[in-house]
Order: sequence, then structure tokens, then C-alpha cells
Amino acid sequence: MTLEHFISEWGLTLGLTALMGFMVFIIWDLARQSKAGKFGTLILFIGLGAGLFGFTVKLVIQYLMEHQ
Repeated sequence: MTLEHFISEWGLTLGLTALMGFMVFIIWDLARQSKAGKFGTLILFIGLGAGLFGFTVKLVIQYLMEHQ
């Protein structure tokens, strides 16, 4: 494994993790500022977090298929 490959792989992993964490913070802040309540916050996280969950599942499936 070359240094360039190592840096790009870890940079992508850490960058996406940071981006996903920031998106969760944005959803939480949106719920807090709109005074959505518990149920509204749950709906926001389900609706907007579904894309994050789908992307994470895709990455896991991809990893499992590559490392069989």
C-alpha cells in the first residue's frame, strides 16, 4: 500500500465521518430551533437521517463484498 493510497483512504473515511456527524448536529439544531418537541425531533431524525443510514449501510455492504 502506497502512502498516497493510505492517506486518501483514511482521509475519505475520517472526512465522511466528520461530515455525517456534522449533519446529525444540523438535524438536532434544526429540531431545537424550531421547538419541534420529542415527536417532531424523532420525525426529523427518521426523515433526514434515513439518507445517512442508507449511505452507511451501502458502505458496510461494499466492504463485506470486497473482503470475502
